[in-house]
Amino acid sequence: MTDLDPQRLAQRIRRRVLDHTIRNGGGYLSQACSSAEILATLYGRVMRLGDSVAPMVPGPFQGVPGPHNPHAHTGSGYNGPKAPELDRFFFSPVHYSLVLYSVLIETGRMAPEGLAQFNQDGSTVELIGAEHSPGIEVTAGSLAQTLSQAGGVALARRLKGDTGRTWIFMSDGEFQEGQTWEALQALAYWKLDRVGVYVDVNGYQCDGKMDGIMNIEPLADRCRAFGADVHEVDGHDVEALTAPTRKPPDGKPLVVLARTDPCHGIELLRDRTPKLHYLRFKTDAERKAYEAVLAAWQD
Repeated sequence: MTDLDPQRLAQRIRRRVLDHTIRNGGGYLSQACSSAEILATLYGRVMRLGDSVAPMVPGPFQGVPGPHNPHAHTGSGYNGPKAPELDRFFFSPVHYSLVLYSVLIETGRMAPEGLAQFNQDGSTVELIGAEHSPGIEVTAGSLAQTLSQAGGVALARRLKGDTGRTWIFMSDGEFQEGQTWEALQALAYWKLDRVGVYVDVNGYQCDGKMDGIMNIEPLADRCRAFGADVHEVDGHDVEALTAPTRKPPDGKPLVVLARTDPCHGIELLRDRTPKLHYLRFKTDAERKAYEAVLAAWQD
């Protein structure tokens, strides 16, 4: 586990994503605003990971896995080796990948130079991450497939006698997908209480506010009905995010619903409400307004 202050780490994550968004004319900025404390808490306080065993500057794409491609690899090495006593991390909403890359940089797991490859042909540092991208171990598919895969890994680890926990980070939009509920039901059935799921519940999706598109509430009650141990917390409060992990396992998968604000830390984003999914500058004046926010930033 890295010895970093999650609150300061979250601010540095947000700042790096803002800087990258300005330099590249757009980016998934609201996702950084909502999820920074969650990911900072996981990496800085909760997860027990080994040091990165991956190249500091990610190498090029080596092709898809298969029996005739010995060079194919996943991005899991940035989260340390796969050891029985260590935790494993699965990153599900892969459109948040820029946020994850920023986490890896700010925790010393990836070099800042790696972002120069972002969204370039032949690079693993993809805009929408895949299993070969830094920090990502399995493909998320179109959406919401990672929880099923992570659950299978967690069951296999229990059968092997591993003591490390399995953590999954998700977005609330994934609860609009049926596969999420099937996976949660399976976790509960197999009593996989070494699994912890953190959900960024920011209330928005690509088309706007979720409650006006496909409402998922009451999300906590629904997750409890499927057999999870559910905790609703302020997703920008590091202590609240940490507290559920101190509870002894009780035979149920842990689900932490982190209620967040997709404009947290960058008030200027509220001008874009409710279309917050991807920020692309419309005018030079708008870009300059975000540059002013960055210039005034305090860690």
